[in-house]
Amino acid sequence: MPKRNCFYSFHYLPDNWRAGTVRSIGAIDGNKPTSDNNWETVKKGGDAAIKKWIADEMSGKSCVVVLVGSNTADRKWINHEIVKGWDDGKGVVGIYVHGLKDSGGNTSSKGNNPFDYIGYGNSGKKLSSIVKCYNPTGSTSQEKYDWISKHLANAVEEAIEIRKNN
Repeated sequence: MPKRNCFYSFHYLPDNWRAGTVRSIGAIDGNKPTSDNNWETVKKGGDAAIKKWIADEMSGKSCVVVLVGSNTADRKWINHEIVKGWDDGKGVVGIYVHGLKDSGGNTSSKGNNPFDYIGYGNSGKKLSSIVKCYNPTGSTSQEKYDWISKHLANAVEEAIEIRKNN
């Protein structure tokens, strides 16, 4: 199966290192990391510039992979990326990354499911009733990394299939 091209969504400051760790797995192709300087430049352009940057980065991607850290859920731009991806017909999946070490060797606490904060159309349901959010098994950072490495590509394929059927 060819690698899917995916958009990674995550809370930048606390989880950038963890996101880089997941990107380095190579199970899927993803958007290139943005440097602090580039992101600061985009933010200076205001909401319209951020929305355009997100749209440009998502273009040509088949799935949005939300890397869920301790404070990812219900953030303005994470929610926007999830909704945009879903509305554009892309697969959407969550992977908890709180158990992966950051650059200082620290892990964080598990955050809330970001899909619990987003409604699904006019159904009264939350997107979490459809979209999966995986909590990698293992008791160490390496075991969780290994789980992600083994299961990420399949999670993306499943998310794309779920989106096709909903």
